[in-house]
Amino acid sequence: MSRRIFIAGACAALLAAAGCGQQSHAPKRTRVGLVAKSLGNGFFDAVHKGSDEAAKELDAEVYFVGPTTPTAEGQIEVLNALIAQHVDAIAISANDPDAVVPTLKRARERGIKVVSYDSAVAAAGRSAHLAPSSDPLIGETVVALTAELAPQVDGKARGKFAVVSATPTSTNQNAWLAEMRKALAAQPGLELVNVAYGDDVSDKSYREAVALLKQYPDLSVLVSISSVGIVASARAVEDLGLTGKVKVTGLGLPSELAGYVQKGVVPKFAIWNPIDLGYATTQVVVQLARGADVAQPVAAGRMGNIAFGADGVGAMAKPFIYDASNVAEFAKIF
Repeated sequence: MSRRIFIAGACAALLAAAGCGQQSHAPKRTRVGLVAKSLGNGFFDAVHKGSDEAAKELDAEVYFVGPTTPTAEGQIEVLNALIAQHVDAIAISANDPDAVVPTLKRARERGIKVVSYDSAVAAAGRSAHLAPSSDPLIGETVVALTAELAPQVDGKARGKFAVVSATPTSTNQNAWLAEMRKALAAQPGLELVNVAYGDDVSDKSYREAVALLKQYPDLSVLVSISSVGIVASARAVEDLGLTGKVKVTGLGLPSELAGYVQKGVVPKFAIWNPIDLGYATTQVVVQLARGADVAQPVAAGRMGNIAFGADGVGAMAKPFIYDASNVAEFAKIF
């Protein structure tokens, strides 16, 4: 799909009755642009589902948009289309924390409320950031999973593990990696040997996982903190005949990992509920568009009130652990 066609499609989605460059009377309903890292990603499909739920409760209109590939350039094109249509608010999961800032500043100058979610935008580009969980809790959870799956010697975890991340510039991935390294201080028997970047693209993530498995034949655990990367890592372990020898864990979607859990490739993994994240993000950004202030806790429907710190960052919830006992049930949902 060419960039011109994509932008035209985005504009058509925003205004059913008007063209991309035309003016229109401001609608009574609050209009929100919910920007994904990329379309066709199961995680953001679930975010979209939760967002629709909140939109119905709030009588708001949400446009779920994103680039076809997870790039900052693609998101900038989408943002320009949203700005041109004078939406009331934008919520974005950033592919690059800094590259989208000038465009988002322009949106804010036009009175558009901007919130980042999932993967943060630099503070200059947004009013608030809604994290799905706190970075320390995520880092600690992933390291705890790794320790549980690593070989045990005298009751302590031992062995080497590697990580498949998303892009080198992904705000949330880098923050989680930093917290993982801190949490490793409590696990002296675990050694992080390498971090590879699959750019949140299935084929590249698969190649990076295969390369890690071949480079480190004594690897005990392969971790991915990308929902795309963990599926690719599981496929790589299975394809190389390493099921049972190398355990895969990290952050992923139940619907995409249920089969690998049943096979023993991914004994357990964690993720917040992306449906809840889409719901909470929409609640927050609509409330801000309607006059709420992050200096006070913001009402987020069934998620309760979410408090934001002086840095404008709020956390939704602690990651949840999925394994053979519950993954099939949740796989029906997301």
